[in-house]
Parts: sequence; C-alpha cells; structure tokens
Amino acid sequence: MIEFNKPFVTSKLPNIKNLDHYSSGGPYTKKCQQWLIKEIKCKDALLVHSCTGALEMCALLLNIKNGDEIIMPSYTFVSTANAFVLRGGKPVFVDIDPETCNIDLSKIEQAISKKTRAIVVVHYAGVSCDMDLILKIAKRNKLYVIEDAAQAILSKYKGKPLGSLGDLATLSFHETKNIHCGQGGALLINNPKFIRRAKIIRDKGTNKDLFNQNMVKKYTWVDYGSSYGLSEINAAFLSSQLSKAKKITKKRRENFFMYQSRLKNLAKNKKIKIPFIPKNCFHNGHIYYLHVKKGKRAKLIEYLKKRGINTVFHYVPLHLSHFGKKKCKTIGKLFFTTNLSKSLLRLPMHYVIKKNEIRRVCDEIEKFFK
Repeated sequence: MIEFNKPFVTSKLPNIKNLDHYSSGGPYTKKCQQWLIKEIKCKDALLVHSCTGALEMCALLLNIKNGDEIIMPSYTFVSTANAFVLRGGKPVFVDIDPETCNIDLSKIEQAISKKTRAIVVVHYAGVSCDMDLILKIAKRNKLYVIEDAAQAILSKYKGKPLGSLGDLATLSFHETKNIHCGQGGALLINNPKFIRRAKIIRDKGTNKDLFNQNMVKKYTWVDYGSSYGLSEINAAFLSSQLSKAKKITKKRRENFFMYQSRLKNLAKNKKIKIPFIPKNCFHNGHIYYLHVKKGKRAKLIEYLKKRGINTVFHYVPLHLSHFGKKKCKTIGKLFFTTNLSKSLLRLPMHYVIKKNEIRRVCDEIEKFFK
C-alpha cells in the first residue's frame, strides 16, 4: 500500500528523561518559539496545544462578541469558523478562487458590513493568498487580518514568510502537516498590541508571564484564558523536527514537482486539472491534489485503492454543513467552493514517499483515464 500520509520522525530526538520541566513553558518551548520568530519573522510566537487553540486565542484577542462578523472561505477546516462561533461571532463565507482554492478577493468587499471585525485568510495547500490586496482591503475598512497558515509553514508571498503578514497568524503541528509533534500549534503575533494579552490568555487568564519576569510578586486571574500551552514533551519532539524543517520542505517540493511534471499531459488533454502556483508564491509542497471531472472521483479513488494506492478527498464546505447553516452567513452561491469540493482528490504526499512510488501513482492514474 502506498500510504496517503506517513508522519516523519527525525533520527535524533531529545532524551526526555533528562527534562526537569514537563509542562508548558520550558526550555524546548522557548527554543521552538525563537526558531519561529527568526524564520517566520513575526514579532512574537507562542507554542500552543493545537492550531485550533491558536484560532480560539485570536477570537479572544479580538474581543469577538455576539453578532460580530468574520469573513472567511467556506472551504476550510471547521476550526477556522468554530473558534469565532464559540465567542458568539458569525463567520461570513465567501467563494474561493478556482485556480488556487484560496479566498476569492473579488468577493471580500461585498461581504463587509458594519458588524465585520476581521478577515481570515486560509493559505490552502501552502499556497499564498494575494496578501497585498487583502491587507489594502483590511486597512481601508479598518479590519484585522488573521492568517490561517496551518498548512503553510515556510511558504512565502513575494519573499515574505506566510504568518508574518497579518495582525495574527496560526500554524498547525498536527501529524498530517509538514512539521509536526503529534499534535500542536502556534500563535504568531505581528501586531505588537496583542503580545502581552496573548500570553495572559495562553496562561489560563493569569499574569504568570509577568511573574516569571519578576515584574509582579504573585500571579493571579486577570482576564479570559485557558490552558493553551504545549507540553514540554511535545516541544522537545518539535524542536528536532524544526531543525530539519528546510530539508523536509525541499524534499516535499521535489515530490510536488515530480507529480506536476508527470501529470501535466493529462491536464493538457483536459482529463484532470493540476495545481496552479502563482508566480509570487513560494509554496512548501504540503499537498498535491487533482481536480477530476464530475462523477469520476469516486471511481478513481476505488480504482487506485484496488491497486494499493491510498487517496482521499478534502473538506466538505462549511456552508453546506448542518451547524454552518445554523450559525454562519453565506454571501452568494459559492459555486466554485461547492463544485471544486466535489472534484478535488489528494494524492499520497509525505517526506518518505519514494520516487518510484510517485511514478507508480502517476502510471495508474494515466491507465485509469486511458
């Protein structure tokens, strides 16, 4: 079986028996946060237990209240919307660009109302949204920008790392991502006004960070918060992964472009559609996907499964979900979101996949269409 995903583990892992600190906030946490600040060029970075947790912190930092609206694509994971719904906010879904599966920039302004507080952009498959235009729209309308960069570590837009452009950004270190620690995440902060409060929210609503800096004699409950920190055991694992992050990214990009080269003739003959990468984007090879014509995806999945190749589709659009219809707002018919979600097929993509396995996947796809 050619597996869809195999989480990569570096050969040298820290000896956690030697740790003298196992909960969040130890030396490995600090080491990982320093790496993120250096490589992503954000103002500050906080390790948290998940990207979901980081998104929930964004909602708290923005003081989202009942009825506040947050513009985002429907083609994303449930956490992107749920983080704001938990605070009483109302996600406002707009369509995606069929070329990149990212938010359709032409639809954002018509979704803005007096209740709009923020725009959440999702860099799908590690491919950047057009951040220049999004930031201009946000500035013109006095809105915050949050980058859901769960899939986009070490991707760039015009040479700038994704996660360094919005007021806030989130990363995922779930085992399905390029860099992982089983399960974890990070909140990246670029708007300095959020730094101090973000640490309070992470530390269960206490001013523990000030206590650790000897700025207060005792720490106490001062704000909203929860137990968002990442355990030191996970942080130790993550630190070894981050040390190989550029090597992992390089290999995944090689795998991506091998797929792209092998399947371009099928795309030229309009049997499938392959990913489009804008010129201003350096992507991290997180996902390789196809768009298959209507009615063919299920047959192709079954065909490949019988030949030992595991493939999957991706999100069910949130605007079509039971809870999405109940709690969210949709602008327009979201034609491309609905249709592309029915055609998108993800191929096996991970660090340890072999070149002959990629060739075999491509051979079988070619045979299917012949």
